[in-house]
Amino acid sequence: MTDGLLDALQYYGAAASTIAALIVSLNLGRRWTGWAFVVFVTSSAALIAWGFVQSDSEGIGWQNIALLVINAIGVYRYLIVKEAPAASTGGNE
Repeated sequence: MTDGLLDALQYYGAAASTIAALIVSLNLGRRWTGWAFVVFVTSSAALIAWGFVQSDSEGIGWQNIALLVINAIGVYRYLIVKEAPAASTGGNE
């Protein structure tokens, strides 16, 4: 893989995850949050590719495999399941 493509994967992954985190933090609603998780998925895919091709970066690749699973759950919960999850009644509130 060329250095330019590796740089593009790395910087896309970093920028996309930052933008997705901003969208989630703004709490704009289920649809926006769901699409932020889609952006997280693309970020994880880019960083998995970068992590396993770039020398000495396998840790980022493995971390993003775990994050890909977590982000896919977010896509499922916010975009595929139509009803909002029930509010939690337990805990220290």
